[in-house]
Amino acid sequence: MKLLTFKKENQILAGVLMEDEHFVLDLAKAAELSGQDPFPKTLLDCIKTGNQIIDDIETLTEWAAANEENAREAIYELKEVQLLAPIPRPLKNVFCIGKNYAEHAIEMGSKDDIPEHIMVFTKAPTTVIGHEQPIEAHESITSELDYEGEFAIVIGKTGKAIPREEAMDYVFGYTIINDVTARDLQKQHKQFFLGKSLDSTCPVGPWIVPASYVEDPSQLRIQTRVNGDVRQDSTTDQLIFPIDELISVLSSGMTLEPGDLIATGTPAGVGKGFKPPRFLKKGDTVEIEIEGIGTLKNTVG
Repeated sequence: MKLLTFKKENQILAGVLMEDEHFVLDLAKAAELSGQDPFPKTLLDCIKTGNQIIDDIETLTEWAAANEENAREAIYELKEVQLLAPIPRPLKNVFCIGKNYAEHAIEMGSKDDIPEHIMVFTKAPTTVIGHEQPIEAHESITSELDYEGEFAIVIGKTGKAIPREEAMDYVFGYTIINDVTARDLQKQHKQFFLGKSLDSTCPVGPWIVPASYVEDPSQLRIQTRVNGDVRQDSTTDQLIFPIDELISVLSSGMTLEPGDLIATGTPAGVGKGFKPPRFLKKGDTVEIEIEGIGTLKNTVG
């Protein structure tokens, strides 16, 4: 199951990709046509209702497949709609985990840079864009724009001081994030926020896959390509701090809420890690593919 937010005729709608992956089902419209109770209008509102919504979406999808004539008004060709970020405007900053793959920590410094504790920074909500939306080059303020392909967690329910053994119960699903970074701004300002929070530098998507549809999130291949050239190639079992630990530590003194996004860190192979560095430039296309999730594609414009 792939849940998404899309734009059609100036309306922003919550949908699900149908089985052949060429069509999108408008969830609210399908509920109306099938005689079900009113459905949440946005994907964030769907997430807030809890995991029961997954069963409701399965029911709607089955109804649409079995009643194509009646469901026609709720079905659109994927190529006819614009995919937005699944949560176009997160309620708060996107949580990001730094140096969570040992080889990436080493390429950014040395073995001494492998962290003993979780390293956390954030990206502003205004950074978020969707699949195939352009990444702004920001040439007037940076000459070192870099990519970071990341596996991301979508929180499904409110929690604080979440025990590690219960952490996975708070996961609604998973998506992909490109943590685009201005390396020179990072260096100048001696912190991450400005270099990580330029507008359009957090592509997210193209959809969310519910946790129940991902058999083992700790065993997924992640690959980043720039103009077709493979730059990053790893698996999520290489995370220094795994998903359950990230959720437990982040929530230890801070409330996590439905729709919160946690980018789990990037593998080795970022542009800055090459000698000489291979930063992004206008016209470059970045594709991040994660096994079982999909491919997030954006071009620097």
